[in-house]
Amino acid sequence: MSLKPVKKSDTKKSWLSRRVRNTRKIQPEHHLIATEGICTEPAYFQAIKNVINSKYRNKIQLEILGVGRNTISLLNRAKRYVENNCNVFKHVWIIYDVDDFPEENVNSVVDLCKSFSNQETTYHAIWSNQCIELWFLLHFAYIQTDIDRNEYCVKLSNYLLALDNGEYRKNRLDIYDILQPYMKSAIKHAKQLAKMNENKTAYNSRPGTEVYRLVEKLSSYLL
Repeated sequence: MSLKPVKKSDTKKSWLSRRVRNTRKIQPEHHLIATEGICTEPAYFQAIKNVINSKYRNKIQLEILGVGRNTISLLNRAKRYVENNCNVFKHVWIIYDVDDFPEENVNSVVDLCKSFSNQETTYHAIWSNQCIELWFLLHFAYIQTDIDRNEYCVKLSNYLLALDNGEYRKNRLDIYDILQPYMKSAIKHAKQLAKMNENKTAYNSRPGTEVYRLVEKLSSYLL
């Protein structure tokens, strides 16, 4: 192949245009995962990031942002981060718990995510009612009764102890590795809850979690 520079008269020729397009580097799809928590959620999603970015970084790249804020303030912080970042994020996932936050704030994030989305970036409201431990628990069992969030931790400890993995703690760094073999079951159970909660708001979906939407989106890289 000739190394001579392209003649000016050839710059508009179709064959050259095709050559330039074919040599253009394909950019990976960027995802931002913004979490309310600064320990439990970042540890879980950081493990997912490590798996995906180490194997598929030319196709997809994840970035984790542990904000330490909740509902609307979490979403606004993520939006500012996206606007000031050099990467174009295809998807922005807002991870938050319903807990005891005001109903208006919890539901507003869903509507605001829709209004913030555009052709470049889609925002997703990934809530858990009451907390992300429900998503963890769905790896082992289908739970459709609205129980106190503290009971989730007790039940999780029972399942983990049965697997000789010790008690559940919020800051465990190995929780993703323990749960990964049961991911398909968790997605199935979460979808059952979503069907049960159809036409309900995030605040009134008790129990319910949207985390499966993010995990299912990434499952081709994880399963």
